[in-house]
Amino acid sequence: MIITSPQNPRIKQLLRLQQKASERRALGLLLLEGHRELTIAAGAGLPVSTVFYCPELSDEAALRELRQRLPAPATEWVEVARAAFERVAYREGSDGLLALAPAPQRTLAELRLPPHPLVLVLEAVEKPGNLGAILRTADAAPVDAVLIGDARTDLYNPNVIRASIGCVFTVPVVAAPVVEVLAFLKQNQITTYAAALAPEAQAYTSYDFRGPTALVLGTEADGLSAGLRAACDHTIIIPMRGRIDSLNVSVAAAVLTFEAVRQREGGRD
Repeated sequence: MIITSPQNPRIKQLLRLQQKASERRALGLLLLEGHRELTIAAGAGLPVSTVFYCPELSDEAALRELRQRLPAPATEWVEVARAAFERVAYREGSDGLLALAPAPQRTLAELRLPPHPLVLVLEAVEKPGNLGAILRTADAAPVDAVLIGDARTDLYNPNVIRASIGCVFTVPVVAAPVVEVLAFLKQNQITTYAAALAPEAQAYTSYDFRGPTALVLGTEADGLSAGLRAACDHTIIIPMRGRIDSLNVSVAAAVLTFEAVRQREGGRD
């Protein structure tokens, strides 16, 4: 069977999943698009339930490779005509692949960390593009977990998946209330470093991040809340040499994360 109509019920459901976090939560599903994202997600162990594909838009070799990675009947393969597929494709230059999978449900209690973990903590992050970019950094470094306190965006928003290129599946990511994140860090004896524009802040290069470390960053517009900053062990800053007083949160996260990795690889002076 081939789906040919943009009004097909399954196409309409894909649109609802794409547009509404409430629909994704109600069904426990996520929607991801693109061969690269699908390959990374499958490689990370995400159980992909359905792949919708448009042969006219897909690369034949890539499609064949993906079918081998996600064989039927474990994964349902549904062919979609171009007119119907373009109704649900949410990126320009789509490669003709959309997939459904159960959304991972991770909790702090299930999180297992190594003896000297490196953790990123994000407070109230709200922009999918920034969250996705931070998750790419988390995978590249890598970090042992990303904890999101009081999240203002759905972790599995299609734009988060796209911006992270699927790295939301390769790094343990947990969303929880800030108070629970702080309790978890304290219980595991992880030193917290709040990145903030504050009088007491010291340059990040003056600290040793080789022990159990949590780098804590705030919202894009307002930075860390006063309460979370006060609850952290240290306050750090990336010195600004020009006219601007701060960096985009995803850039700041990358700078701090790779300094911690540099130190852990023996490069600290």
